[in-house]
Amino acid sequence: MLVMFDMDGTLIDTQALICEHAAATFIGAGLKAPTPEEVRRIIGLSLPVAIGRLLGSDDQRLIDRLVEDYRQRYRASLVNGSDREGLFPGARESLDELRAEPEYLLGIATGKGLSGVNRILDLHGLSGHFTTLQTPDHNPSKPHPGMILRAMEETGAATAETVMVGDTVFDIELGRAAGVATIGVTWGYHDPAELITAGADAMIDRFEDLAPTIRRLMN
Repeated sequence: MLVMFDMDGTLIDTQALICEHAAATFIGAGLKAPTPEEVRRIIGLSLPVAIGRLLGSDDQRLIDRLVEDYRQRYRASLVNGSDREGLFPGARESLDELRAEPEYLLGIATGKGLSGVNRILDLHGLSGHFTTLQTPDHNPSKPHPGMILRAMEETGAATAETVMVGDTVFDIELGRAAGVATIGVTWGYHDPAELITAGADAMIDRFEDLAPTIRRLMN
């Protein structure tokens, strides 16, 4: 059984960090800063798609410039010792529980770049938990089903044996587009009612409920 996780807003709480860097990037380019609510709406998309939506433009040269500036600001904050990429309560315990069960394989499907994913997994000692890492480095942005389809191909998991866990409409749409079960979490960056409307098969309010919910959906 393959359990795919989103990262930002599902496993790690990076909202404040992302909002700050997005605002600084736009201000640095002489543009109006997006509000935190506007930034919340695009977390989970690949960075170029997210910046384009915030910008409200398809000016690729400007998007590319803003993307590079955002990345530089994010890297600089890490050099300066940022510790604002913490796991949500219960995440580690839930991942440990699932990893200990031989029938489960775990994967990541995120808008983050692969280098960032590896860095965060190393930071939290979770690199050994995940069999497949799907990012925009080698897939289209959510909600295109490519991340899930590629993960299933890599692991040999069938559609009926795969579930997507996430906090945004993009995650639910990704899972539905791939034909797999979806679980929405209520502690993330999109309103839970939106996830239900998008077609989430189940919703959970805490990580402790994840394993029982997966078993119920898969049986």
